[in-house]
Amino acid sequence: MIPTLKRLKLLFLFMLVPMVTWAQTPVKGKLVSDKGEGIPFATIQEKGTSNGTTTDENGNFEFEVTQFPTTLIASYVGYEKKEQTIDSEQDIVITLVESGFGLDEVVVTGNRAKPRTILDSPNAIDNISVKELKGSGQPTIEGMLTFKVPSFNAQNQAISDATAHYDPADLRGLGPSRTLVLINGKRKNQSAQVYLNRTPGKGEVGVDLKSIPTAAIANVEVLRDGASAQYGSDAIAGVINMVLKEDVEYTTVSSKAGITSEGDGFNFTADMNTAFNFGDGGYVNLTLGYFKQNMTNRAGTPGTDDLPGDARPNEVLWAQNNPDLGMKVGLPDMEKKDLFVNLAHPVGENSEFYSFHGYTTRTGRSFAYYRAPYWRRGVADAGFLTRPEDFFGYQPTFETEIDDHINVIGLEWNLSDLWSVDFSGTYGANSVFYTVNNSVNRDYLADNGTSPTTFYPGGYRLQNGIANIDVTGLLTEDINLAMGLEYKKEFFRAYEGDKRSYYKGGSDSFAGVKPQEAGSWDRSNFAAYAELNYDITDALLLGVAGRYEDFSDFDDNFSWKINGRYKLGEDGAIRGSYSTGFRAPTLHQRHLTNSQYIIVAGSNEPLLQGTLANNSPAVEALGVPNLFAETSRNFTAGITYKLSKHFYGSVDFYQIDVDDRILFSSQISSDGDPSTVNPVEQILENNNVVAVQFFINAGDTRTRGADVVLNYNSFEGFKASLGANFNETEINAISTPSALAQNGYNIFAREERGLITNSRPKSKIILGLSQELGKWDFDLNNTRFGKVTITAPESGGTDQPLSAKIVTDFSATYNFTDRLSFTGNINNIFDVYPDITLASTNTAGAGGRFLYSSEVQQMGQLGTNFSVGLNWEF
Repeated sequence: MIPTLKRLKLLFLFMLVPMVTWAQTPVKGKLVSDKGEGIPFATIQEKGTSNGTTTDENGNFEFEVTQFPTTLIASYVGYEKKEQTIDSEQDIVITLVESGFGLDEVVVTGNRAKPRTILDSPNAIDNISVKELKGSGQPTIEGMLTFKVPSFNAQNQAISDATAHYDPADLRGLGPSRTLVLINGKRKNQSAQVYLNRTPGKGEVGVDLKSIPTAAIANVEVLRDGASAQYGSDAIAGVINMVLKEDVEYTTVSSKAGITSEGDGFNFTADMNTAFNFGDGGYVNLTLGYFKQNMTNRAGTPGTDDLPGDARPNEVLWAQNNPDLGMKVGLPDMEKKDLFVNLAHPVGENSEFYSFHGYTTRTGRSFAYYRAPYWRRGVADAGFLTRPEDFFGYQPTFETEIDDHINVIGLEWNLSDLWSVDFSGTYGANSVFYTVNNSVNRDYLADNGTSPTTFYPGGYRLQNGIANIDVTGLLTEDINLAMGLEYKKEFFRAYEGDKRSYYKGGSDSFAGVKPQEAGSWDRSNFAAYAELNYDITDALLLGVAGRYEDFSDFDDNFSWKINGRYKLGEDGAIRGSYSTGFRAPTLHQRHLTNSQYIIVAGSNEPLLQGTLANNSPAVEALGVPNLFAETSRNFTAGITYKLSKHFYGSVDFYQIDVDDRILFSSQISSDGDPSTVNPVEQILENNNVVAVQFFINAGDTRTRGADVVLNYNSFEGFKASLGANFNETEINAISTPSALAQNGYNIFAREERGLITNSRPKSKIILGLSQELGKWDFDLNNTRFGKVTITAPESGGTDQPLSAKIVTDFSATYNFTDRLSFTGNINNIFDVYPDITLASTNTAGAGGRFLYSSEVQQMGQLGTNFSVGLNWEF
């Protein structure tokens, strides 16, 4: 037992310790700019505590700290945040330097040998912070980029099978295949899905942008210039580089929920990003993310106008009670989970080990055309689902399970003060597997008197492995060199569906992958590149680059680039480039064979069509050549200038010619004359389809346009930005194989041409305004989506231009503290929708089931939507 008196002494000492440790000591000082002027109403805080204050109108401050020495953190909009350690309470002076603005930002994309500022770079580059991206109020990265980058476009495509779960995205209207996506400078694998429906990007393959969580991103660099000579295939339109967060100071937890004004489309996001020490001097950055989205529906209401002349009583009753005819046209249901890890650790004194890993899994459910009861009288009369007199049709669902992952491991090694080498390995994969529910196989039903209602049609998987060695350094003080080697191996696999999913016509809405359509294919390619930049004077920079690639499944390619920049004093520059580029056909495009139900012009009911592999004997017999690389010629010229410390702008003009563009052909079908059978009709008969499509190098296109960027920052909390893109694509030639031409077939009908030339806005203008007022941050954005055109099919109809639309978004953030904030967003305040599609277009409106075009896109068809979010750093 401790004596009572001793216990009292110990208790007194125990109470005294925290009093001494946490005694408050007053400090006084002044916050000044680098010009010596006091900075009013700035924030001063003691690091690691809640102690702090704001400066008065002259920049003076006074508050209490816990101990000495301690560190003060000073911050004010327009200035770089500063930490300063103090050991005295009097006469403290903290000096803030104005932050770099616009042209002073350092970027790494397009400049392997020597990172440069936007002003110094000979390429047009946008550098967008994650804060700017989130300010758009959009829930996913492709939506954020659409409302922040004028030349970038991505919209959901309703009722388009798996395409509805990927949202085709592109730069400058050149299609998803011609934009290269990098993560931390490493090539991101493409998706396993080919976009086969009549949507923007039809017949192409893109990167699954939904697999990159915003919470893991520090900033996004968008290179608006051809870069195949530097990075290889796909970089015809430009490069998007997602730069991951590294050793962040705080853990960030965010959550957000939203819903449309129609009461549907509820979505919820929760994510966390943190970092912790790894060994001696290393770090690990970890991101966890979750996203859930409910469906939306913006279907038309044709009602009884759609009924046939011999409508049955149950069919009339159904149409009366369901004027939208059961259709669900809009966003699919989706649930997504993300895990991203980015880490680095020193190895000795001259090298660093680095690695990052990303894994995303998501499930989705979209809806096929509702099978109206008068479309499926055979199913009704079989009495399989209901009694014939009670039959009201059925609506198949198209459900996906998508997995995407990327893994990179590397070692950067400084050979000397002037030279370094980077060894890296990359493995990436994307897979998609399908489930069709609430459907039947009509042929199986007719033959067996019954049918499953759930089918597993199979799926696809794409994998690649890449090994890189990159060497960079200085030959002289003014000449820098980058060179490297790359070896890539790609694998594509088509998985067979369950037997009943492909029995004869297959499951209704999406037929399964047949045994003869399943298989696995691979290829490899070797690449070597070199890039040289010469600062001839402080003002004049000239650069050259060349890249050779050799593919195992087709020929080789050499691309080259020359570029230059001339500074106009310290505040501006003229820049330009000329380059050749290429895009290799994907393994999907070469080997894909499948059948699916689609809307054919002149029919409201989906019909079965087939896609035959490019190298199949049937397609080869038509004179269709083996796929080979597209090639391009890119020319850009522009000027950028900082008119003041607060205002800068740039204008860049471009022309991109693509030769031998890979096209997904029109449906090739019978001419309707039963007395003659030409070779093409024989192929259709042999493959048991009503129409066939294939991939072919057949198009020559030219895209011309301009990008405009203006930015103003008052350094008093007000910012304004104006970004614009104007573009025009024309098709100069379509090459038709002689066998098809001789039999009168048009392999690329006018409606297919329209998807290339008219399905994306010909202009997009984004005006952004923001203001910081005390604890409030306000953002107002207006995005003008230019005209698109619904192209009538070859069989007849009238083209319909859809007028330009302006979407207005508003965001307000209240900062409870420097690290806790609440945000409310209203997107599309004025409930703007595209023009309603006219029946006179004779397009796939399915008898009025689609109120808005299912083929061309401006800004989607959600209308007004609301969201609120909470962001906490600790």
